[in-house]
Amino acid sequence: MSRSTISTFQLFEMFPDAESARLHIEAQRWPDGAVCPHCGIKDRVTARKNGFYRCNGCREDFTVRTGTVFERSHIPLHKWLYAMYLMMTARKGISSMQLAKEIGITQKSAWFMLGRLREACGNDTPPLSGIVEIDETWIGGKETNKHEHKRKPGRQGGAGKAAVLGIRERGGRTKMQAIKRANQPTVEFAILDNVATGSMIHTDENRIYNGLTALDYGHEKINHSFGEYVRDGVTNQQHRGGLGRA
Repeated sequence: MSRSTISTFQLFEMFPDAESARLHIEAQRWPDGAVCPHCGIKDRVTARKNGFYRCNGCREDFTVRTGTVFERSHIPLHKWLYAMYLMMTARKGISSMQLAKEIGITQKSAWFMLGRLREACGNDTPPLSGIVEIDETWIGGKETNKHEHKRKPGRQGGAGKAAVLGIRERGGRTKMQAIKRANQPTVEFAILDNVATGSMIHTDENRIYNGLTALDYGHEKINHSFGEYVRDGVTNQQHRGGLGRA
């Protein structure tokens, strides 16, 4: 960690609650007093309760959230500041699942926060789009090759292995994301983190992908159990140097 980076403990001391975070953000945004984000007037602004202001020029109410990434969000401001801190200090980035656990919110809310913060930062790694091929795999040695005392219980191929989701933009980039569980909710949030909504997703017949159309994705399946690998341009490339099983 850089010497100029404060510790997590220091961050908690500085912003123990939403009110301390609000006052800090107001001081950064309005060092000379609140300015109406609707009309730009400063001299006719009246402070009200709980961080609300009233512009007597355009007669609009506003808060420090208005016109920012915090707008229309019920997430407390100190959690927003902590999310920013985690984004800036995590060497390998932070997923919505990890952020949700760290600050005590739902994964859906964490995904919303990360999207807004990345957009505000001018994220130079946009989500994959177009036709996107997705497959899950398991990384790790075969249980039968391990010493008996090191073998994990369970008869499935994933026993003792790490689950990884491979996401490939056709003709473009590829992303690999480790996932804690290869189940539908976990996979859906990983896809939302990495693939632009409206994209066409190609997968195999695994049930974990059944909810993608409800998330505003197009979805085509290849049925490997019937020996199908390509159908009218639909494939997830499992047969040609694709993800397969490790």
